[in-house]
Amino acid sequence: MRNHLCALLLSGLLVAAPLPAAKKVIVPAEFVPAPGAAAAPYSPGILVDGTLYVSGQIGQNLKTKEIPSDFETEVKICLNNIGIVLRAAGMTYKNVVAVQVYLTDMDLFANMNGIYTSYFSEPRPARTTVGVTRLANAKAHIEITVTARK
Repeated sequence: MRNHLCALLLSGLLVAAPLPAAKKVIVPAEFVPAPGAAAAPYSPGILVDGTLYVSGQIGQNLKTKEIPSDFETEVKICLNNIGIVLRAAGMTYKNVVAVQVYLTDMDLFANMNGIYTSYFSEPRPARTTVGVTRLANAKAHIEITVTARK
């Protein structure tokens, strides 16, 4: 009887234990490298249990790989690139719950914020903005990563 009770208890625990969530890689067509080009060593987005984690995006044109000299254009491209990943996962900016912004010059904060508020409506996501010395692409002035939830 005691062994039967232990086995019953153990099987109950196994049923109640959460299964590991399946990760779905989100790679929009716009992010696929050109033939012969090396693939990036990261995924643009990972979707797990209805939560999307978008890799840090910079204001780099996805076709030309150029970063504009105009900061406002750089911010718009950065946010548009995030939008591409969101759409590929069936989401919009309204699904974003957290944003992390990295700026190489905190004096650019007001310019970034003016553009940012045109992409994210009320209630806006939680946000952190951090000043950094440099980004992986030395020409970039901004990098943004987001977490979104369906």
